[in-house]
Amino acid sequence: MSTTARLALPYIAPQQAQKQVTYNAAMAMLDQLVQPAVQSRTVTTPPGAPTPGETYIVGPSATGAWAGKDGKFAAWHDGTWTFMTPANGWLAYVADTAELAVFATGVWT
Repeated sequence: MSTTARLALPYIAPQQAQKQVTYNAAMAMLDQLVQPAVQSRTVTTPPGAPTPGETYIVGPSATGAWAGKDGKFAAWHDGTWTFMTPANGWLAYVADTAELAVFATGVWT
């Protein structure tokens, strides 16, 4: 399946069955990435009872469902964690420190 260049949002293919699946996946990704506000960027273990839409930047040396996802956006969506890999220049508001974080050369600062 082809995707957009910047955010890797899925395109609906011609003659595709169940177009709503692709559309809904793209909307969920946009919901996670447009005007991102995360709870924290230092948490390394997924919270026990996340609320829908709750989002984090996975902290270093993460464990559990977040193992191997360090530095990615982790959002709770439809009962599971979804992950997005940031690109250089992405910004996020970090609630627990009331700061803006920027992703550059592979790290959040």
